[in-house]
Amino acid sequence: MKNAWKRWIKISNLAVITAIPTLISLADLHRATAEDPGACFMINSAGRTVRLTQLCSRTKTPLDSVSSDKRIFRVPIKRRLGGTPIIDVTFNDKQTFEMIVDTGASGTLITLGMASTLKLEPTGMMKAQIADGSQVQFSTSKVNSIAVGGVVANNIEVAIAPKAGIGLLGHDFFGNYNLTVLEQEVEFHPR
Repeated sequence: MKNAWKRWIKISNLAVITAIPTLISLADLHRATAEDPGACFMINSAGRTVRLTQLCSRTKTPLDSVSSDKRIFRVPIKRRLGGTPIIDVTFNDKQTFEMIVDTGASGTLITLGMASTLKLEPTGMMKAQIADGSQVQFSTSKVNSIAVGGVVANNIEVAIAPKAGIGLLGHDFFGNYNLTVLEQEVEFHPR
């Protein structure tokens, strides 16, 4: 009896071993595959993905028509001040300073310390309206170049703010670019 019992255990173990590949291949037949529905879809009440490509067709934006010879320049955001990005900006191919990317500033403003490091002498004066609406007067000077991640502007007049703790990069630098502020970088798209 013991021998018959041992043979039955061996046969049933063999049956289980031969059945496992069949179960695995049956599972493979019903494996779900993830498919990217693209950017334009919805999930209906039955949980099915419905593509909405006809509804989401869009017209070309100015960025779509940028020729391939115009590069998008990406600059890492070092940190943020009140949510506004701060990036590295190089002056006269030599000195790099952290500056705020100020999309509301028409001109570039540097600190007195930056002007001293760059050995700039005041060459003029300008009046400017600041964010609170008041008018202030700044000394001005010219820098040979300002560069950020491949974008370069030459002969830029900058305002020198004696009480500022950090400089502001304004439209006089990036006025020929559309800016996109992402989580970790700022993109400069040529217009």
